[in-house]
Amino acid sequence: MALKPLKRHEALKPLSREHHHGLLLSWKIRTGFNKNIAISRIKTYADWFYKTHLIPHFELEETEIFTLLPPNHSSIIKVMEDHKRLHHLFTEEPDMQTALIAIEKELDDHIRFEERVLFPEIQKVATEAQLLHIEKIHQPEAFQDNLDDEFWR
Repeated sequence: MALKPLKRHEALKPLSREHHHGLLLSWKIRTGFNKNIAISRIKTYADWFYKTHLIPHFELEETEIFTLLPPNHSSIIKVMEDHKRLHHLFTEEPDMQTALIAIEKELDDHIRFEERVLFPEIQKVATEAQLLHIEKIHQPEAFQDNLDDEFWR
């Protein structure tokens, strides 16, 4: 008999909604490439998304969410390495096309790992008090997209 998926705790649902927007970034990058959109246009949007949404999201995860598991836990090591690699791709990779191709895939893989593996692991070990703390400190505002250049349409 297959195991039923673990229902997402209310405290983690806002993070999952933010993950949805991250998956949309990957989709927008893919769509931009498929439509032969200028790399600079895609990069401008990706950089805006990184500064506006990913940096605060990563900071919250690293300071409040990932700390619910031991720092030497294999899933924590993986997601921290993912964050470092993504930061590097957004800020230090000199070739915009190479960076965007890697961001599209790595961000998608990273989010799916967090949703399918990490969050269920955290839910199994976190106390109700810890989850309530997360819920209390993380009340995100409604997502505001940058629609100045909707290259993906």
